[in-house]
Amino acid sequence: MIFSQDKLQKTVIGATFDGKHFRAARIENGTISEIIHKEIDNREAEEVILSEIIHTITAIFNDSVVGIGIGVPSLVDVKKGIVLNPTNIPSWHKVYLKDILESHFNIPAYVNNDANCLALGEKYFGVAKDYENIAGITIDTGLGVGIIINGKLYSGRNAGAGEFCSIPYRDHNYEYYCSTQYFERKYGLKNDILLARARRKDKIALAIYEMYGNDLGNAVKTIMYALDPDAIVIGGQISEAYEFFTESLHKTVASFIHAGTVKNIRIFKSTEPYISIYGAAALCFE
Repeated sequence: MIFSQDKLQKTVIGATFDGKHFRAARIENGTISEIIHKEIDNREAEEVILSEIIHTITAIFNDSVVGIGIGVPSLVDVKKGIVLNPTNIPSWHKVYLKDILESHFNIPAYVNNDANCLALGEKYFGVAKDYENIAGITIDTGLGVGIIINGKLYSGRNAGAGEFCSIPYRDHNYEYYCSTQYFERKYGLKNDILLARARRKDKIALAIYEMYGNDLGNAVKTIMYALDPDAIVIGGQISEAYEFFTESLHKTVASFIHAGTVKNIRIFKSTEPYISIYGAAALCFE
């Protein structure tokens, strides 16, 4: 299913907030026409953060905008647009974000989990356009999975579907081993430093990414067992290092119990840097 042209011709705002970086874009005719980035101190009080978000959206808002979609790293009551206890925004406990945005801008607003926005963006604007059943993995300081079933976003009651990050793995869980924070915890290296070293063919950095591909491959296998999707898309910061762990990832996936599934599954790297923003905008069309 692809959005009809009349929907794409609508002007909407898509936004993502990871607790530190707020990005918002005005999207016209299916293309970003203006984008803005604001760093926000996640330690600030709830009302201060909300004020920063509203101020940033206002900077690109105009009278042609008919909807606002926003993705957040949290459980969300999707129907009511309530953000529930995001771990990296300490002052937010039960934030009625939909109501706040609609009250200020007087247009419909939609709120969902950031991983769901990645999956939705890939389905309608990205590399997974030709597939109906998709898992979109977003990997930054955390790990999240968005799910598309039969061409439609599946969020669960609280946008909690796809919480593979919390599944026990080794002596912790998948998020512990597959998020970019693992490199700093285990090796004392931030992901950007590790990536720079890998690009210089540093053997230690390459070995670290090879081991990482094995862990992420096991996470992918778990997703395959649970969802049996047509395609899996890997996005977020980690996708920049995809070339350094893709071989070990695929080697691990090849051990999946059903050979036919391995043959048919398609695993992609996300190629659009603002795909989650597009996906957030697509919430207005869903």
